[in-house]
Amino acid sequence: LHHRRGVQAPCLFLLLPVHQMHTVPHYRVRSISRHVPRAVPLLTAGALAVLLAACGRSDATVADSTVASRAMGTDSGMTVDSAGGRSKAATGVMMTTEQQQVLDALESLHGKPIEMLSAVEARKQPSPTDAVMAVLIKDGKPTTPEAVGSVVNRTIPGPGGALPIRIYTPAGTGPFPVIVYFHGGGFVIATNDTYDGSARALTNATKAILVSVEYRKAPEHKFPAAHDDALAAWKWVIANASTLRGDTAHIAIAGESAGGNLAIATAVSAKTLGLAVPVAILAVYPVTQGDTTTPSYTQNAMAKPLNRAMMSWFFTQYTRSPADAKDPRLNLLSADLKGLPPTTIITAQFDPLRSDGDMLAERLKAAGVDVEIRNFNGVSHEFFGQGAVVPTAREAVAYAAGGLRKQLMP
Repeated sequence: LHHRRGVQAPCLFLLLPVHQMHTVPHYRVRSISRHVPRAVPLLTAGALAVLLAACGRSDATVADSTVASRAMGTDSGMTVDSAGGRSKAATGVMMTTEQQQVLDALESLHGKPIEMLSAVEARKQPSPTDAVMAVLIKDGKPTTPEAVGSVVNRTIPGPGGALPIRIYTPAGTGPFPVIVYFHGGGFVIATNDTYDGSARALTNATKAILVSVEYRKAPEHKFPAAHDDALAAWKWVIANASTLRGDTAHIAIAGESAGGNLAIATAVSAKTLGLAVPVAILAVYPVTQGDTTTPSYTQNAMAKPLNRAMMSWFFTQYTRSPADAKDPRLNLLSADLKGLPPTTIITAQFDPLRSDGDMLAERLKAAGVDVEIRNFNGVSHEFFGQGAVVPTAREAVAYAAGGLRKQLMP
């Protein structure tokens, strides 16, 4: 049970003393045994699911949801290793030890539930990047960022004023291919600093200049502010790539999470407006639509570091009305995807957005687009930039770079 979702049925108070409810980690069923009164037998996760349903919590998520997931026609719900307490899929895929270390470190930083905060407060909460740093410090490893040829901060003109960008250039003389990159954060939180690890890793793996764009955030700037900024940044890069030692004939676009949405939407807008279209697209666990009842949202409703409640909060912060959620720039599944360049999609097993990536891949294939999609098991949302401690992240970056380099290399 998790305090962020609350308890909606009086009978659930039989399970735990009220003053201890907040202490139960949502992803470790074994932790409950420390808090249940001795007179109350510890219920199995399956019994919990039945009890939750009986109490009216049809949307509740328990750590062992294998039975529930099979009832929905899937077999990739969450369960728990009885020995180590680590999350795993019903298929038997465990959360990797390294990924679990990051999630444990994030929990130890005592961040507040973002969906219960204002945007200003949410931006001050510890991030997965902070958790990675904590793991490195705990293990006595260097915390210096991955070296690249050079990093330059500057601003470019945007529809709402100056837009900060960060230009990562690989070692060498160039000209280099170019990647326009948009970070994640639900259109509300995070910065180029938060996603610095991803940017550096992609720069070195692709041997390309990477331009990371700092777009306007909601709720101060509602939809379509971030999308307008992304398109403005694309226009600037295609017009100025040569001044950056970039190869103007080989420019790709990429993004993570909300940034993955911006990457796809910008490519569609460029095609529609008759602008230069990117030669390739990389979308890492992209936001592709607003329905939070998909299989992966259901299976990972209380996952870390991203859960269903957070995504609903992000949508509320960014959209002006329900109509915005139907706009093809946010609901990419309704966009005209024909004519887009080869696209690489990366998803994560323990991520509410996994189904978003799957559905986008199907829509792209139906539109005749060359698509490569790979799901990385044992990891969660935000894993891509955690290569300093999560080996699977390095594997994902190599896979992403392989997809990009097919089109970026002259």
